[in-house]
Amino acid sequence: MFVKGGDLLSNELLCFQGSCMIYSTTESIPGKEIEEIVGVVTGNVVQAKHIGRDIMAGLKSIIGGEIRGYTEMLTDARDIAIQRLIENAEEKGADAVVGIRFTTSAIMDGSSEIMVFGTAVKLKA
Repeated sequence: MFVKGGDLLSNELLCFQGSCMIYSTTESIPGKEIEEIVGVVTGNVVQAKHIGRDIMAGLKSIIGGEIRGYTEMLTDARDIAIQRLIENAEEKGADAVVGIRFTTSAIMDGSSEIMVFGTAVKLKA
């Protein structure tokens, strides 16, 4: 199971099986020096809508308001994409991922992709 938490001045820290990885939207990690750029890493997931969520979304579109089912689905998808990004960075031997960005796209009617990408780096000890 992945454990997520804040660390190092608003950067995020993701831990899995005793191994932790720093990731950040910034180009650097405060208090750390980048020793080597390992390369680009990515993580993505495609989520499809659920019929129950579609019914509730239809009702919400009439009366207005947040569609919590979709919000939860996209939050879960974002977390899965980040987990896959971190796994990709670990496979390359990185200590951290900087400059992460998110993008979304419609794959087909009723499903969408969330992709996260960034630069895997090694930090000076």
